[in-house]
Amino acid sequence: MEKVIIKTNIKQQVSDFQYWQQQTPQKRLETLEQIRQEYHQFNAQPRLQRIYTIIKLTT
Repeated sequence: MEKVIIKTNIKQQVSDFQYWQQQTPQKRLETLEQIRQEYHQFNAQPRLQRIYTIIKLTT
């Protein structure tokens, strides 16, 4: 694989949203399925988000 570096101005970058809007619905679903399969390939378990609450104790 050839390494490629492209310098762009941040104002000239094409957004991901624009890219995906240009893709067909079929292509979007295929890509989503690929991401889903890669996620499950690593045996990722769905978990609850950790929430921390700081409570002041009265003495």
